[in-house]
Amino acid sequence: MAARAVWSGVIKIDELVCPVKMYTAATTSDRISLHMVNRKTKNRLKRVYVDEKTEKPVDSEDQVKGYETSPGHYVVLEPEEVSAVVPQSDKTLKVDAFIACNKIEPTYFDKPYYLLPATEATEDSFVLIREALRSKKTAAMAHAVLFRRVRPVLIRAHRKGLIATTLNFDYEVRSAKDAFSDIKTQKIEPEMLDLAKHILKTKAGEFDPSKFDDRYEEALADMVRAKIEGRKVIPLKRPEPTKSNDLLEALRLSAGQKDSSKGKATTKRKTTKKASASREPARRKAS
Repeated sequence: MAARAVWSGVIKIDELVCPVKMYTAATTSDRISLHMVNRKTKNRLKRVYVDEKTEKPVDSEDQVKGYETSPGHYVVLEPEEVSAVVPQSDKTLKVDAFIACNKIEPTYFDKPYYLLPATEATEDSFVLIREALRSKKTAAMAHAVLFRRVRPVLIRAHRKGLIATTLNFDYEVRSAKDAFSDIKTQKIEPEMLDLAKHILKTKAGEFDPSKFDDRYEEALADMVRAKIEGRKVIPLKRPEPTKSNDLLEALRLSAGQKDSSKGKATTKRKTTKKASASREPARRKAS
């Protein structure tokens, strides 16, 4: 793999040990990077830490971390004190348990990493772990010291390799119960549910990330090119806000059915014409 490994160690399942290397599976390095510059000189700006009370710059040796105990009051943590609480890494992804893939809550997913065998000599144990996970549709729940913290890691079979996903801690994930507490219980009409199911069936597709469209990145790239070439920057046309409509009518239209409201209007017009025609002879007789 061309990229540089961000971690190397072993997967440990009881007495089975498999040396692996970890690589980032997702990166933002290809995004357009913008910097802060001086409008007049076009020189890049640099960040300077300033004391908020004295408004004077602070030298790097006097810049330390602090914890706010009360508004405006901090307890200072020296660099060596912070380093002392960083757990020591034994370079081991220790597997604690195995979990069925369909029982995993994706809300806890953080960042994905590719796991590859460290050397050709260790590929047999690597492939054994991969195929065992794949055959049982199971993920290995492990933990390891990654990036200065003991992180929970989920290991799954992924094509010819393994994918390790770091997980958020429980205190980092908001309660779904609290988030959805204001949603009221609604009774859905059978026709609406049938129409919704029909739409899902007709719109069924395959997961294809190549079709994902990062419109902001594309527009930003076009704007940068225009600036470099001295062309006029044409702003994107803002889409009109979507108007709310009748739910059942929207489902019918989405499912390919005719607009029943138009049909009713047409029927109403025809009925009015018939009524007018039936009254016409009566007016002539009266005259």
